[in-house]
Amino acid sequence: MRLNNISRGNDGTVLILTSAGLGKICFTPMTLEEKAGFYDKQVRQRHIRYGIYCDVANLEDGNPATASLWPRDSDNLWTAMYLGSQLFRYLVTNEAAAKQNCIEAFEALERLYTIHSIPGFFARSFERSGIMPFKNEYRPYLENYWYPGYQNTVSWRHAADPEWDWKGASSSDQTVGQMFALTLLAQYMDDEGIKKRAIGLMDGLMSHIIDHDLRLVDYDGKATLWGIWHPEYVNRFPEMIGDRKLYASNIIAFLQTAWHFTGKEKYKEAAEDLLYRHGYLNNLTRTFAHIGKAPADADAWSKMLSQEWNHSDDEMYFLAYWGLYPYALNDSLKAQYRDAIQDHYEVKKADNNALWNFCYAMTGTRDFNLKGSIWHLKEMPLDMIEWSVQNSHRADITYLEENFRGQTTGEVLPPDERPEQKHNRNLFTLDAQRKGLSEQGAGDTYLLPYWMGRYLGVISAPAKK
Repeated sequence: MRLNNISRGNDGTVLILTSAGLGKICFTPMTLEEKAGFYDKQVRQRHIRYGIYCDVANLEDGNPATASLWPRDSDNLWTAMYLGSQLFRYLVTNEAAAKQNCIEAFEALERLYTIHSIPGFFARSFERSGIMPFKNEYRPYLENYWYPGYQNTVSWRHAADPEWDWKGASSSDQTVGQMFALTLLAQYMDDEGIKKRAIGLMDGLMSHIIDHDLRLVDYDGKATLWGIWHPEYVNRFPEMIGDRKLYASNIIAFLQTAWHFTGKEKYKEAAEDLLYRHGYLNNLTRTFAHIGKAPADADAWSKMLSQEWNHSDDEMYFLAYWGLYPYALNDSLKAQYRDAIQDHYEVKKADNNALWNFCYAMTGTRDFNLKGSIWHLKEMPLDMIEWSVQNSHRADITYLEENFRGQTTGEVLPPDERPEQKHNRNLFTLDAQRKGLSEQGAGDTYLLPYWMGRYLGVISAPAKK
């Protein structure tokens, strides 16, 4: 497509003449709540697959009418985040549609536990039989895995029901998503039946992890690649490796939450054992200033994991803080957790990410960068198609030297000028070649932080003028 001309239209519009035709850009006032309503319709129209919330793919020239919905490895994580957005929306507005969306997402997550026969284990995804190819996925980095001989067996499996298949190899980030959703339902859902089912899934998941020595164990009886929270794995890392801090923070959050809602002492005992006997309290309270690249004498797996800052880890930390902080075993731990969360917030403050900031606001602090959060929500583009974007040629931004955290510029670019919106990606990425092949949903990127902010009372309802 070739740009031929740009001119001013009536009422402040901009006319764009291209080789494909005439387009018009309109500037329409919109409240954050109206924007949420726009995204909600978009999600419901084309981002729900069997109740699972997901991105759409295979667009032709960015045309949503040509899209298809395919399973992706982290769909259950995005669904958990979308569930959270709809539960917060329901708590704020009492809208029946929001509650129904929340329940639909929950039942899709619930099915991840029942589509196979492994107690307490959740699948990555499910699909109609015969659609997804059955193959082992070779991943070169596993050649440096922490113990030799790990078999790369990621593939689809047949369900007992011949009409369905499911995928295993569930991971730690998806476990965070499961616990985030189940925790919110257990705490806030007013439907006692749903609440009871959510607590039952939480108990089953955490019993699976406890019974398998703090591991997620797949259909083959082996731990999944990333589903290991045992000290044998976590404490083998040098102290500057982020996974040592992350996995300690996450598993303590899981165990505390399970103890709070089930009352089963095995969860509290496991948490205390990890905190005080295996050093997980030191691990999770270690400041982010200590996190960096592995030393020269470290093993290859540690070096691979610490080549750069892992932005997916930030998402795992902040979502799990909803279990770490509120359900601390005692006030002393709660104070230490609050300091750890504040330390993380200070590192990520430059992102102006409303989700990080509002997860920090959950602790009761008043210093959580509200201005940057509102800016983030206001500047989120309505067009969620992943177009190619290039910014590295610009002379109007201040560039930084290459650094561990991947912060390329002094200030993060507005969401509608950059290629990345997902919370688990580097928001300081300047360029990307996407070519309009897929469309992200806003259920996790906008709706979750917006309705979380409304629930916490840090964002008000629209004010009538």
